Amino acid sequence: MKSVKLTLGAALLSGVASTAMAADKEVHFIMCGGEVRAADQAVVDQFEADYEGVKVNLEAVPWGTCQDKSLTLAAAGDPPSIAYMGSRTLRQLAKNDLIVPAEIDPSTPYQPGVLNTVTVEGTAWGYPHAFSTKALYLNCDIIEASGQACEAPATWDAMYDLAKGVVDNTDAAGVGLAGKDFDNTMHQFLNYLYSNGGAVIDSASGKNMLDSKETRETLEFYGKLVDVAQDGPTAWERDQLRDLFNDGQIAMYVSGPWGHNQHNEGINQKVVPVPAGPSGTSGSILITDSIVVFKGSGHEDLAQELAKRITSGDSQYDLDSSWGLTPILDYSKLGKEDLYYADGIWPTFTASIATGGPEPLVEDFKSLQSVFTNMVQGIILKDDTVDNLVTIAAEELDDAL
Repeated sequence: MKSVKLTLGAALLSGVASTAMAADKEVHFIMCGGEVRAADQAVVDQFEADYEGVKVNLEAVPWGTCQDKSLTLAAAGDPPSIAYMGSRTLRQLAKNDLIVPAEIDPSTPYQPGVLNTVTVEGTAWGYPHAFSTKALYLNCDIIEASGQACEAPATWDAMYDLAKGVVDNTDAAGVGLAGKDFDNTMHQFLNYLYSNGGAVIDSASGKNMLDSKETRETLEFYGKLVDVAQDGPTAWERDQLRDLFNDGQIAMYVSGPWGHNQHNEGINQKVVPVPAGPSGTSGSILITDSIVVFKGSGHEDLAQELAKRITSGDSQYDLDSSWGLTPILDYSKLGKEDLYYADGIWPTFTASIATGGPEPLVEDFKSLQSVFTNMVQGIILKDDTVDNLVTIAAEELDDAL
């Protein structure tokens, strides 16, 4: 654990003097990911200049153990004061009365759909702090070697035809598909579902929306892509698809903005929107990590203040721009100019925000993951019909909610 002494000043956001509140308080801040980024550390440093009498124990914990640690401490009655963790945990934390609602200013200019990633039945339980959308990466060298123009496929049919042309005329697979028992198998599927107008859970009512025409169309297309994909998709997850892309073994796959800098320099790559399905427009899964305030630490007020600061305009912009994240706020509304996401690959990743959908929030994320893995693997392996697989998945989702 890394201890950081924070000198906290005399006023909260309300401007009320808080010396008594702040005196001799110890705040436990768990930061998932195993590191503290410079933008977040700068907020902590400013906190040090503004307050007195508070010591913050800032603990960076790897993702593999971080969320379980936070949950275990909270369930045992010794919660951290504040934590940075995946928004996927929010429903579980809220339903078990382990966290308090986020005090989000309604005038905060979040990008469309971002608050849906932290909202359970109308209540926001976390402050969104890291955000990603997805797009389709094309290896133009492979596509052009197949005798085709390297142009964005606007529809699923066009994407399939492009992939089929690669398979028929080169040694590469047309597309990389994720089907491994891993969370991004669900994420990959949802990129297509949200590009077909589909939904999983209604964030306002909590209603199960999976059993739909849109889901059936998406699963049918996923099964069709198997014919032009790499061998054995059930053995592959998204980061491994990146390796296939770098090795010239697949012509396209879906990933986030970080993928652009993870690809070999010699690849002639193009970033384009996820193609639209027959019932929708191009979209993306919207995934956030959040700052959450735990219940029972005895100084939730301090934790809320720190959460607001670390997710505020300037602080958040510094994190987004330095980390290379999809912008979580509409920074033009905050007066920012020369925006880092105004050109290059960024317009593709920002265009899908308004039409994207959230990572579903359930109490047991592993159960949710299994719902989608079973359905996707079922169509990849041709174990059952599309209709039966979707019907079963919807029933399993009912059990997970």
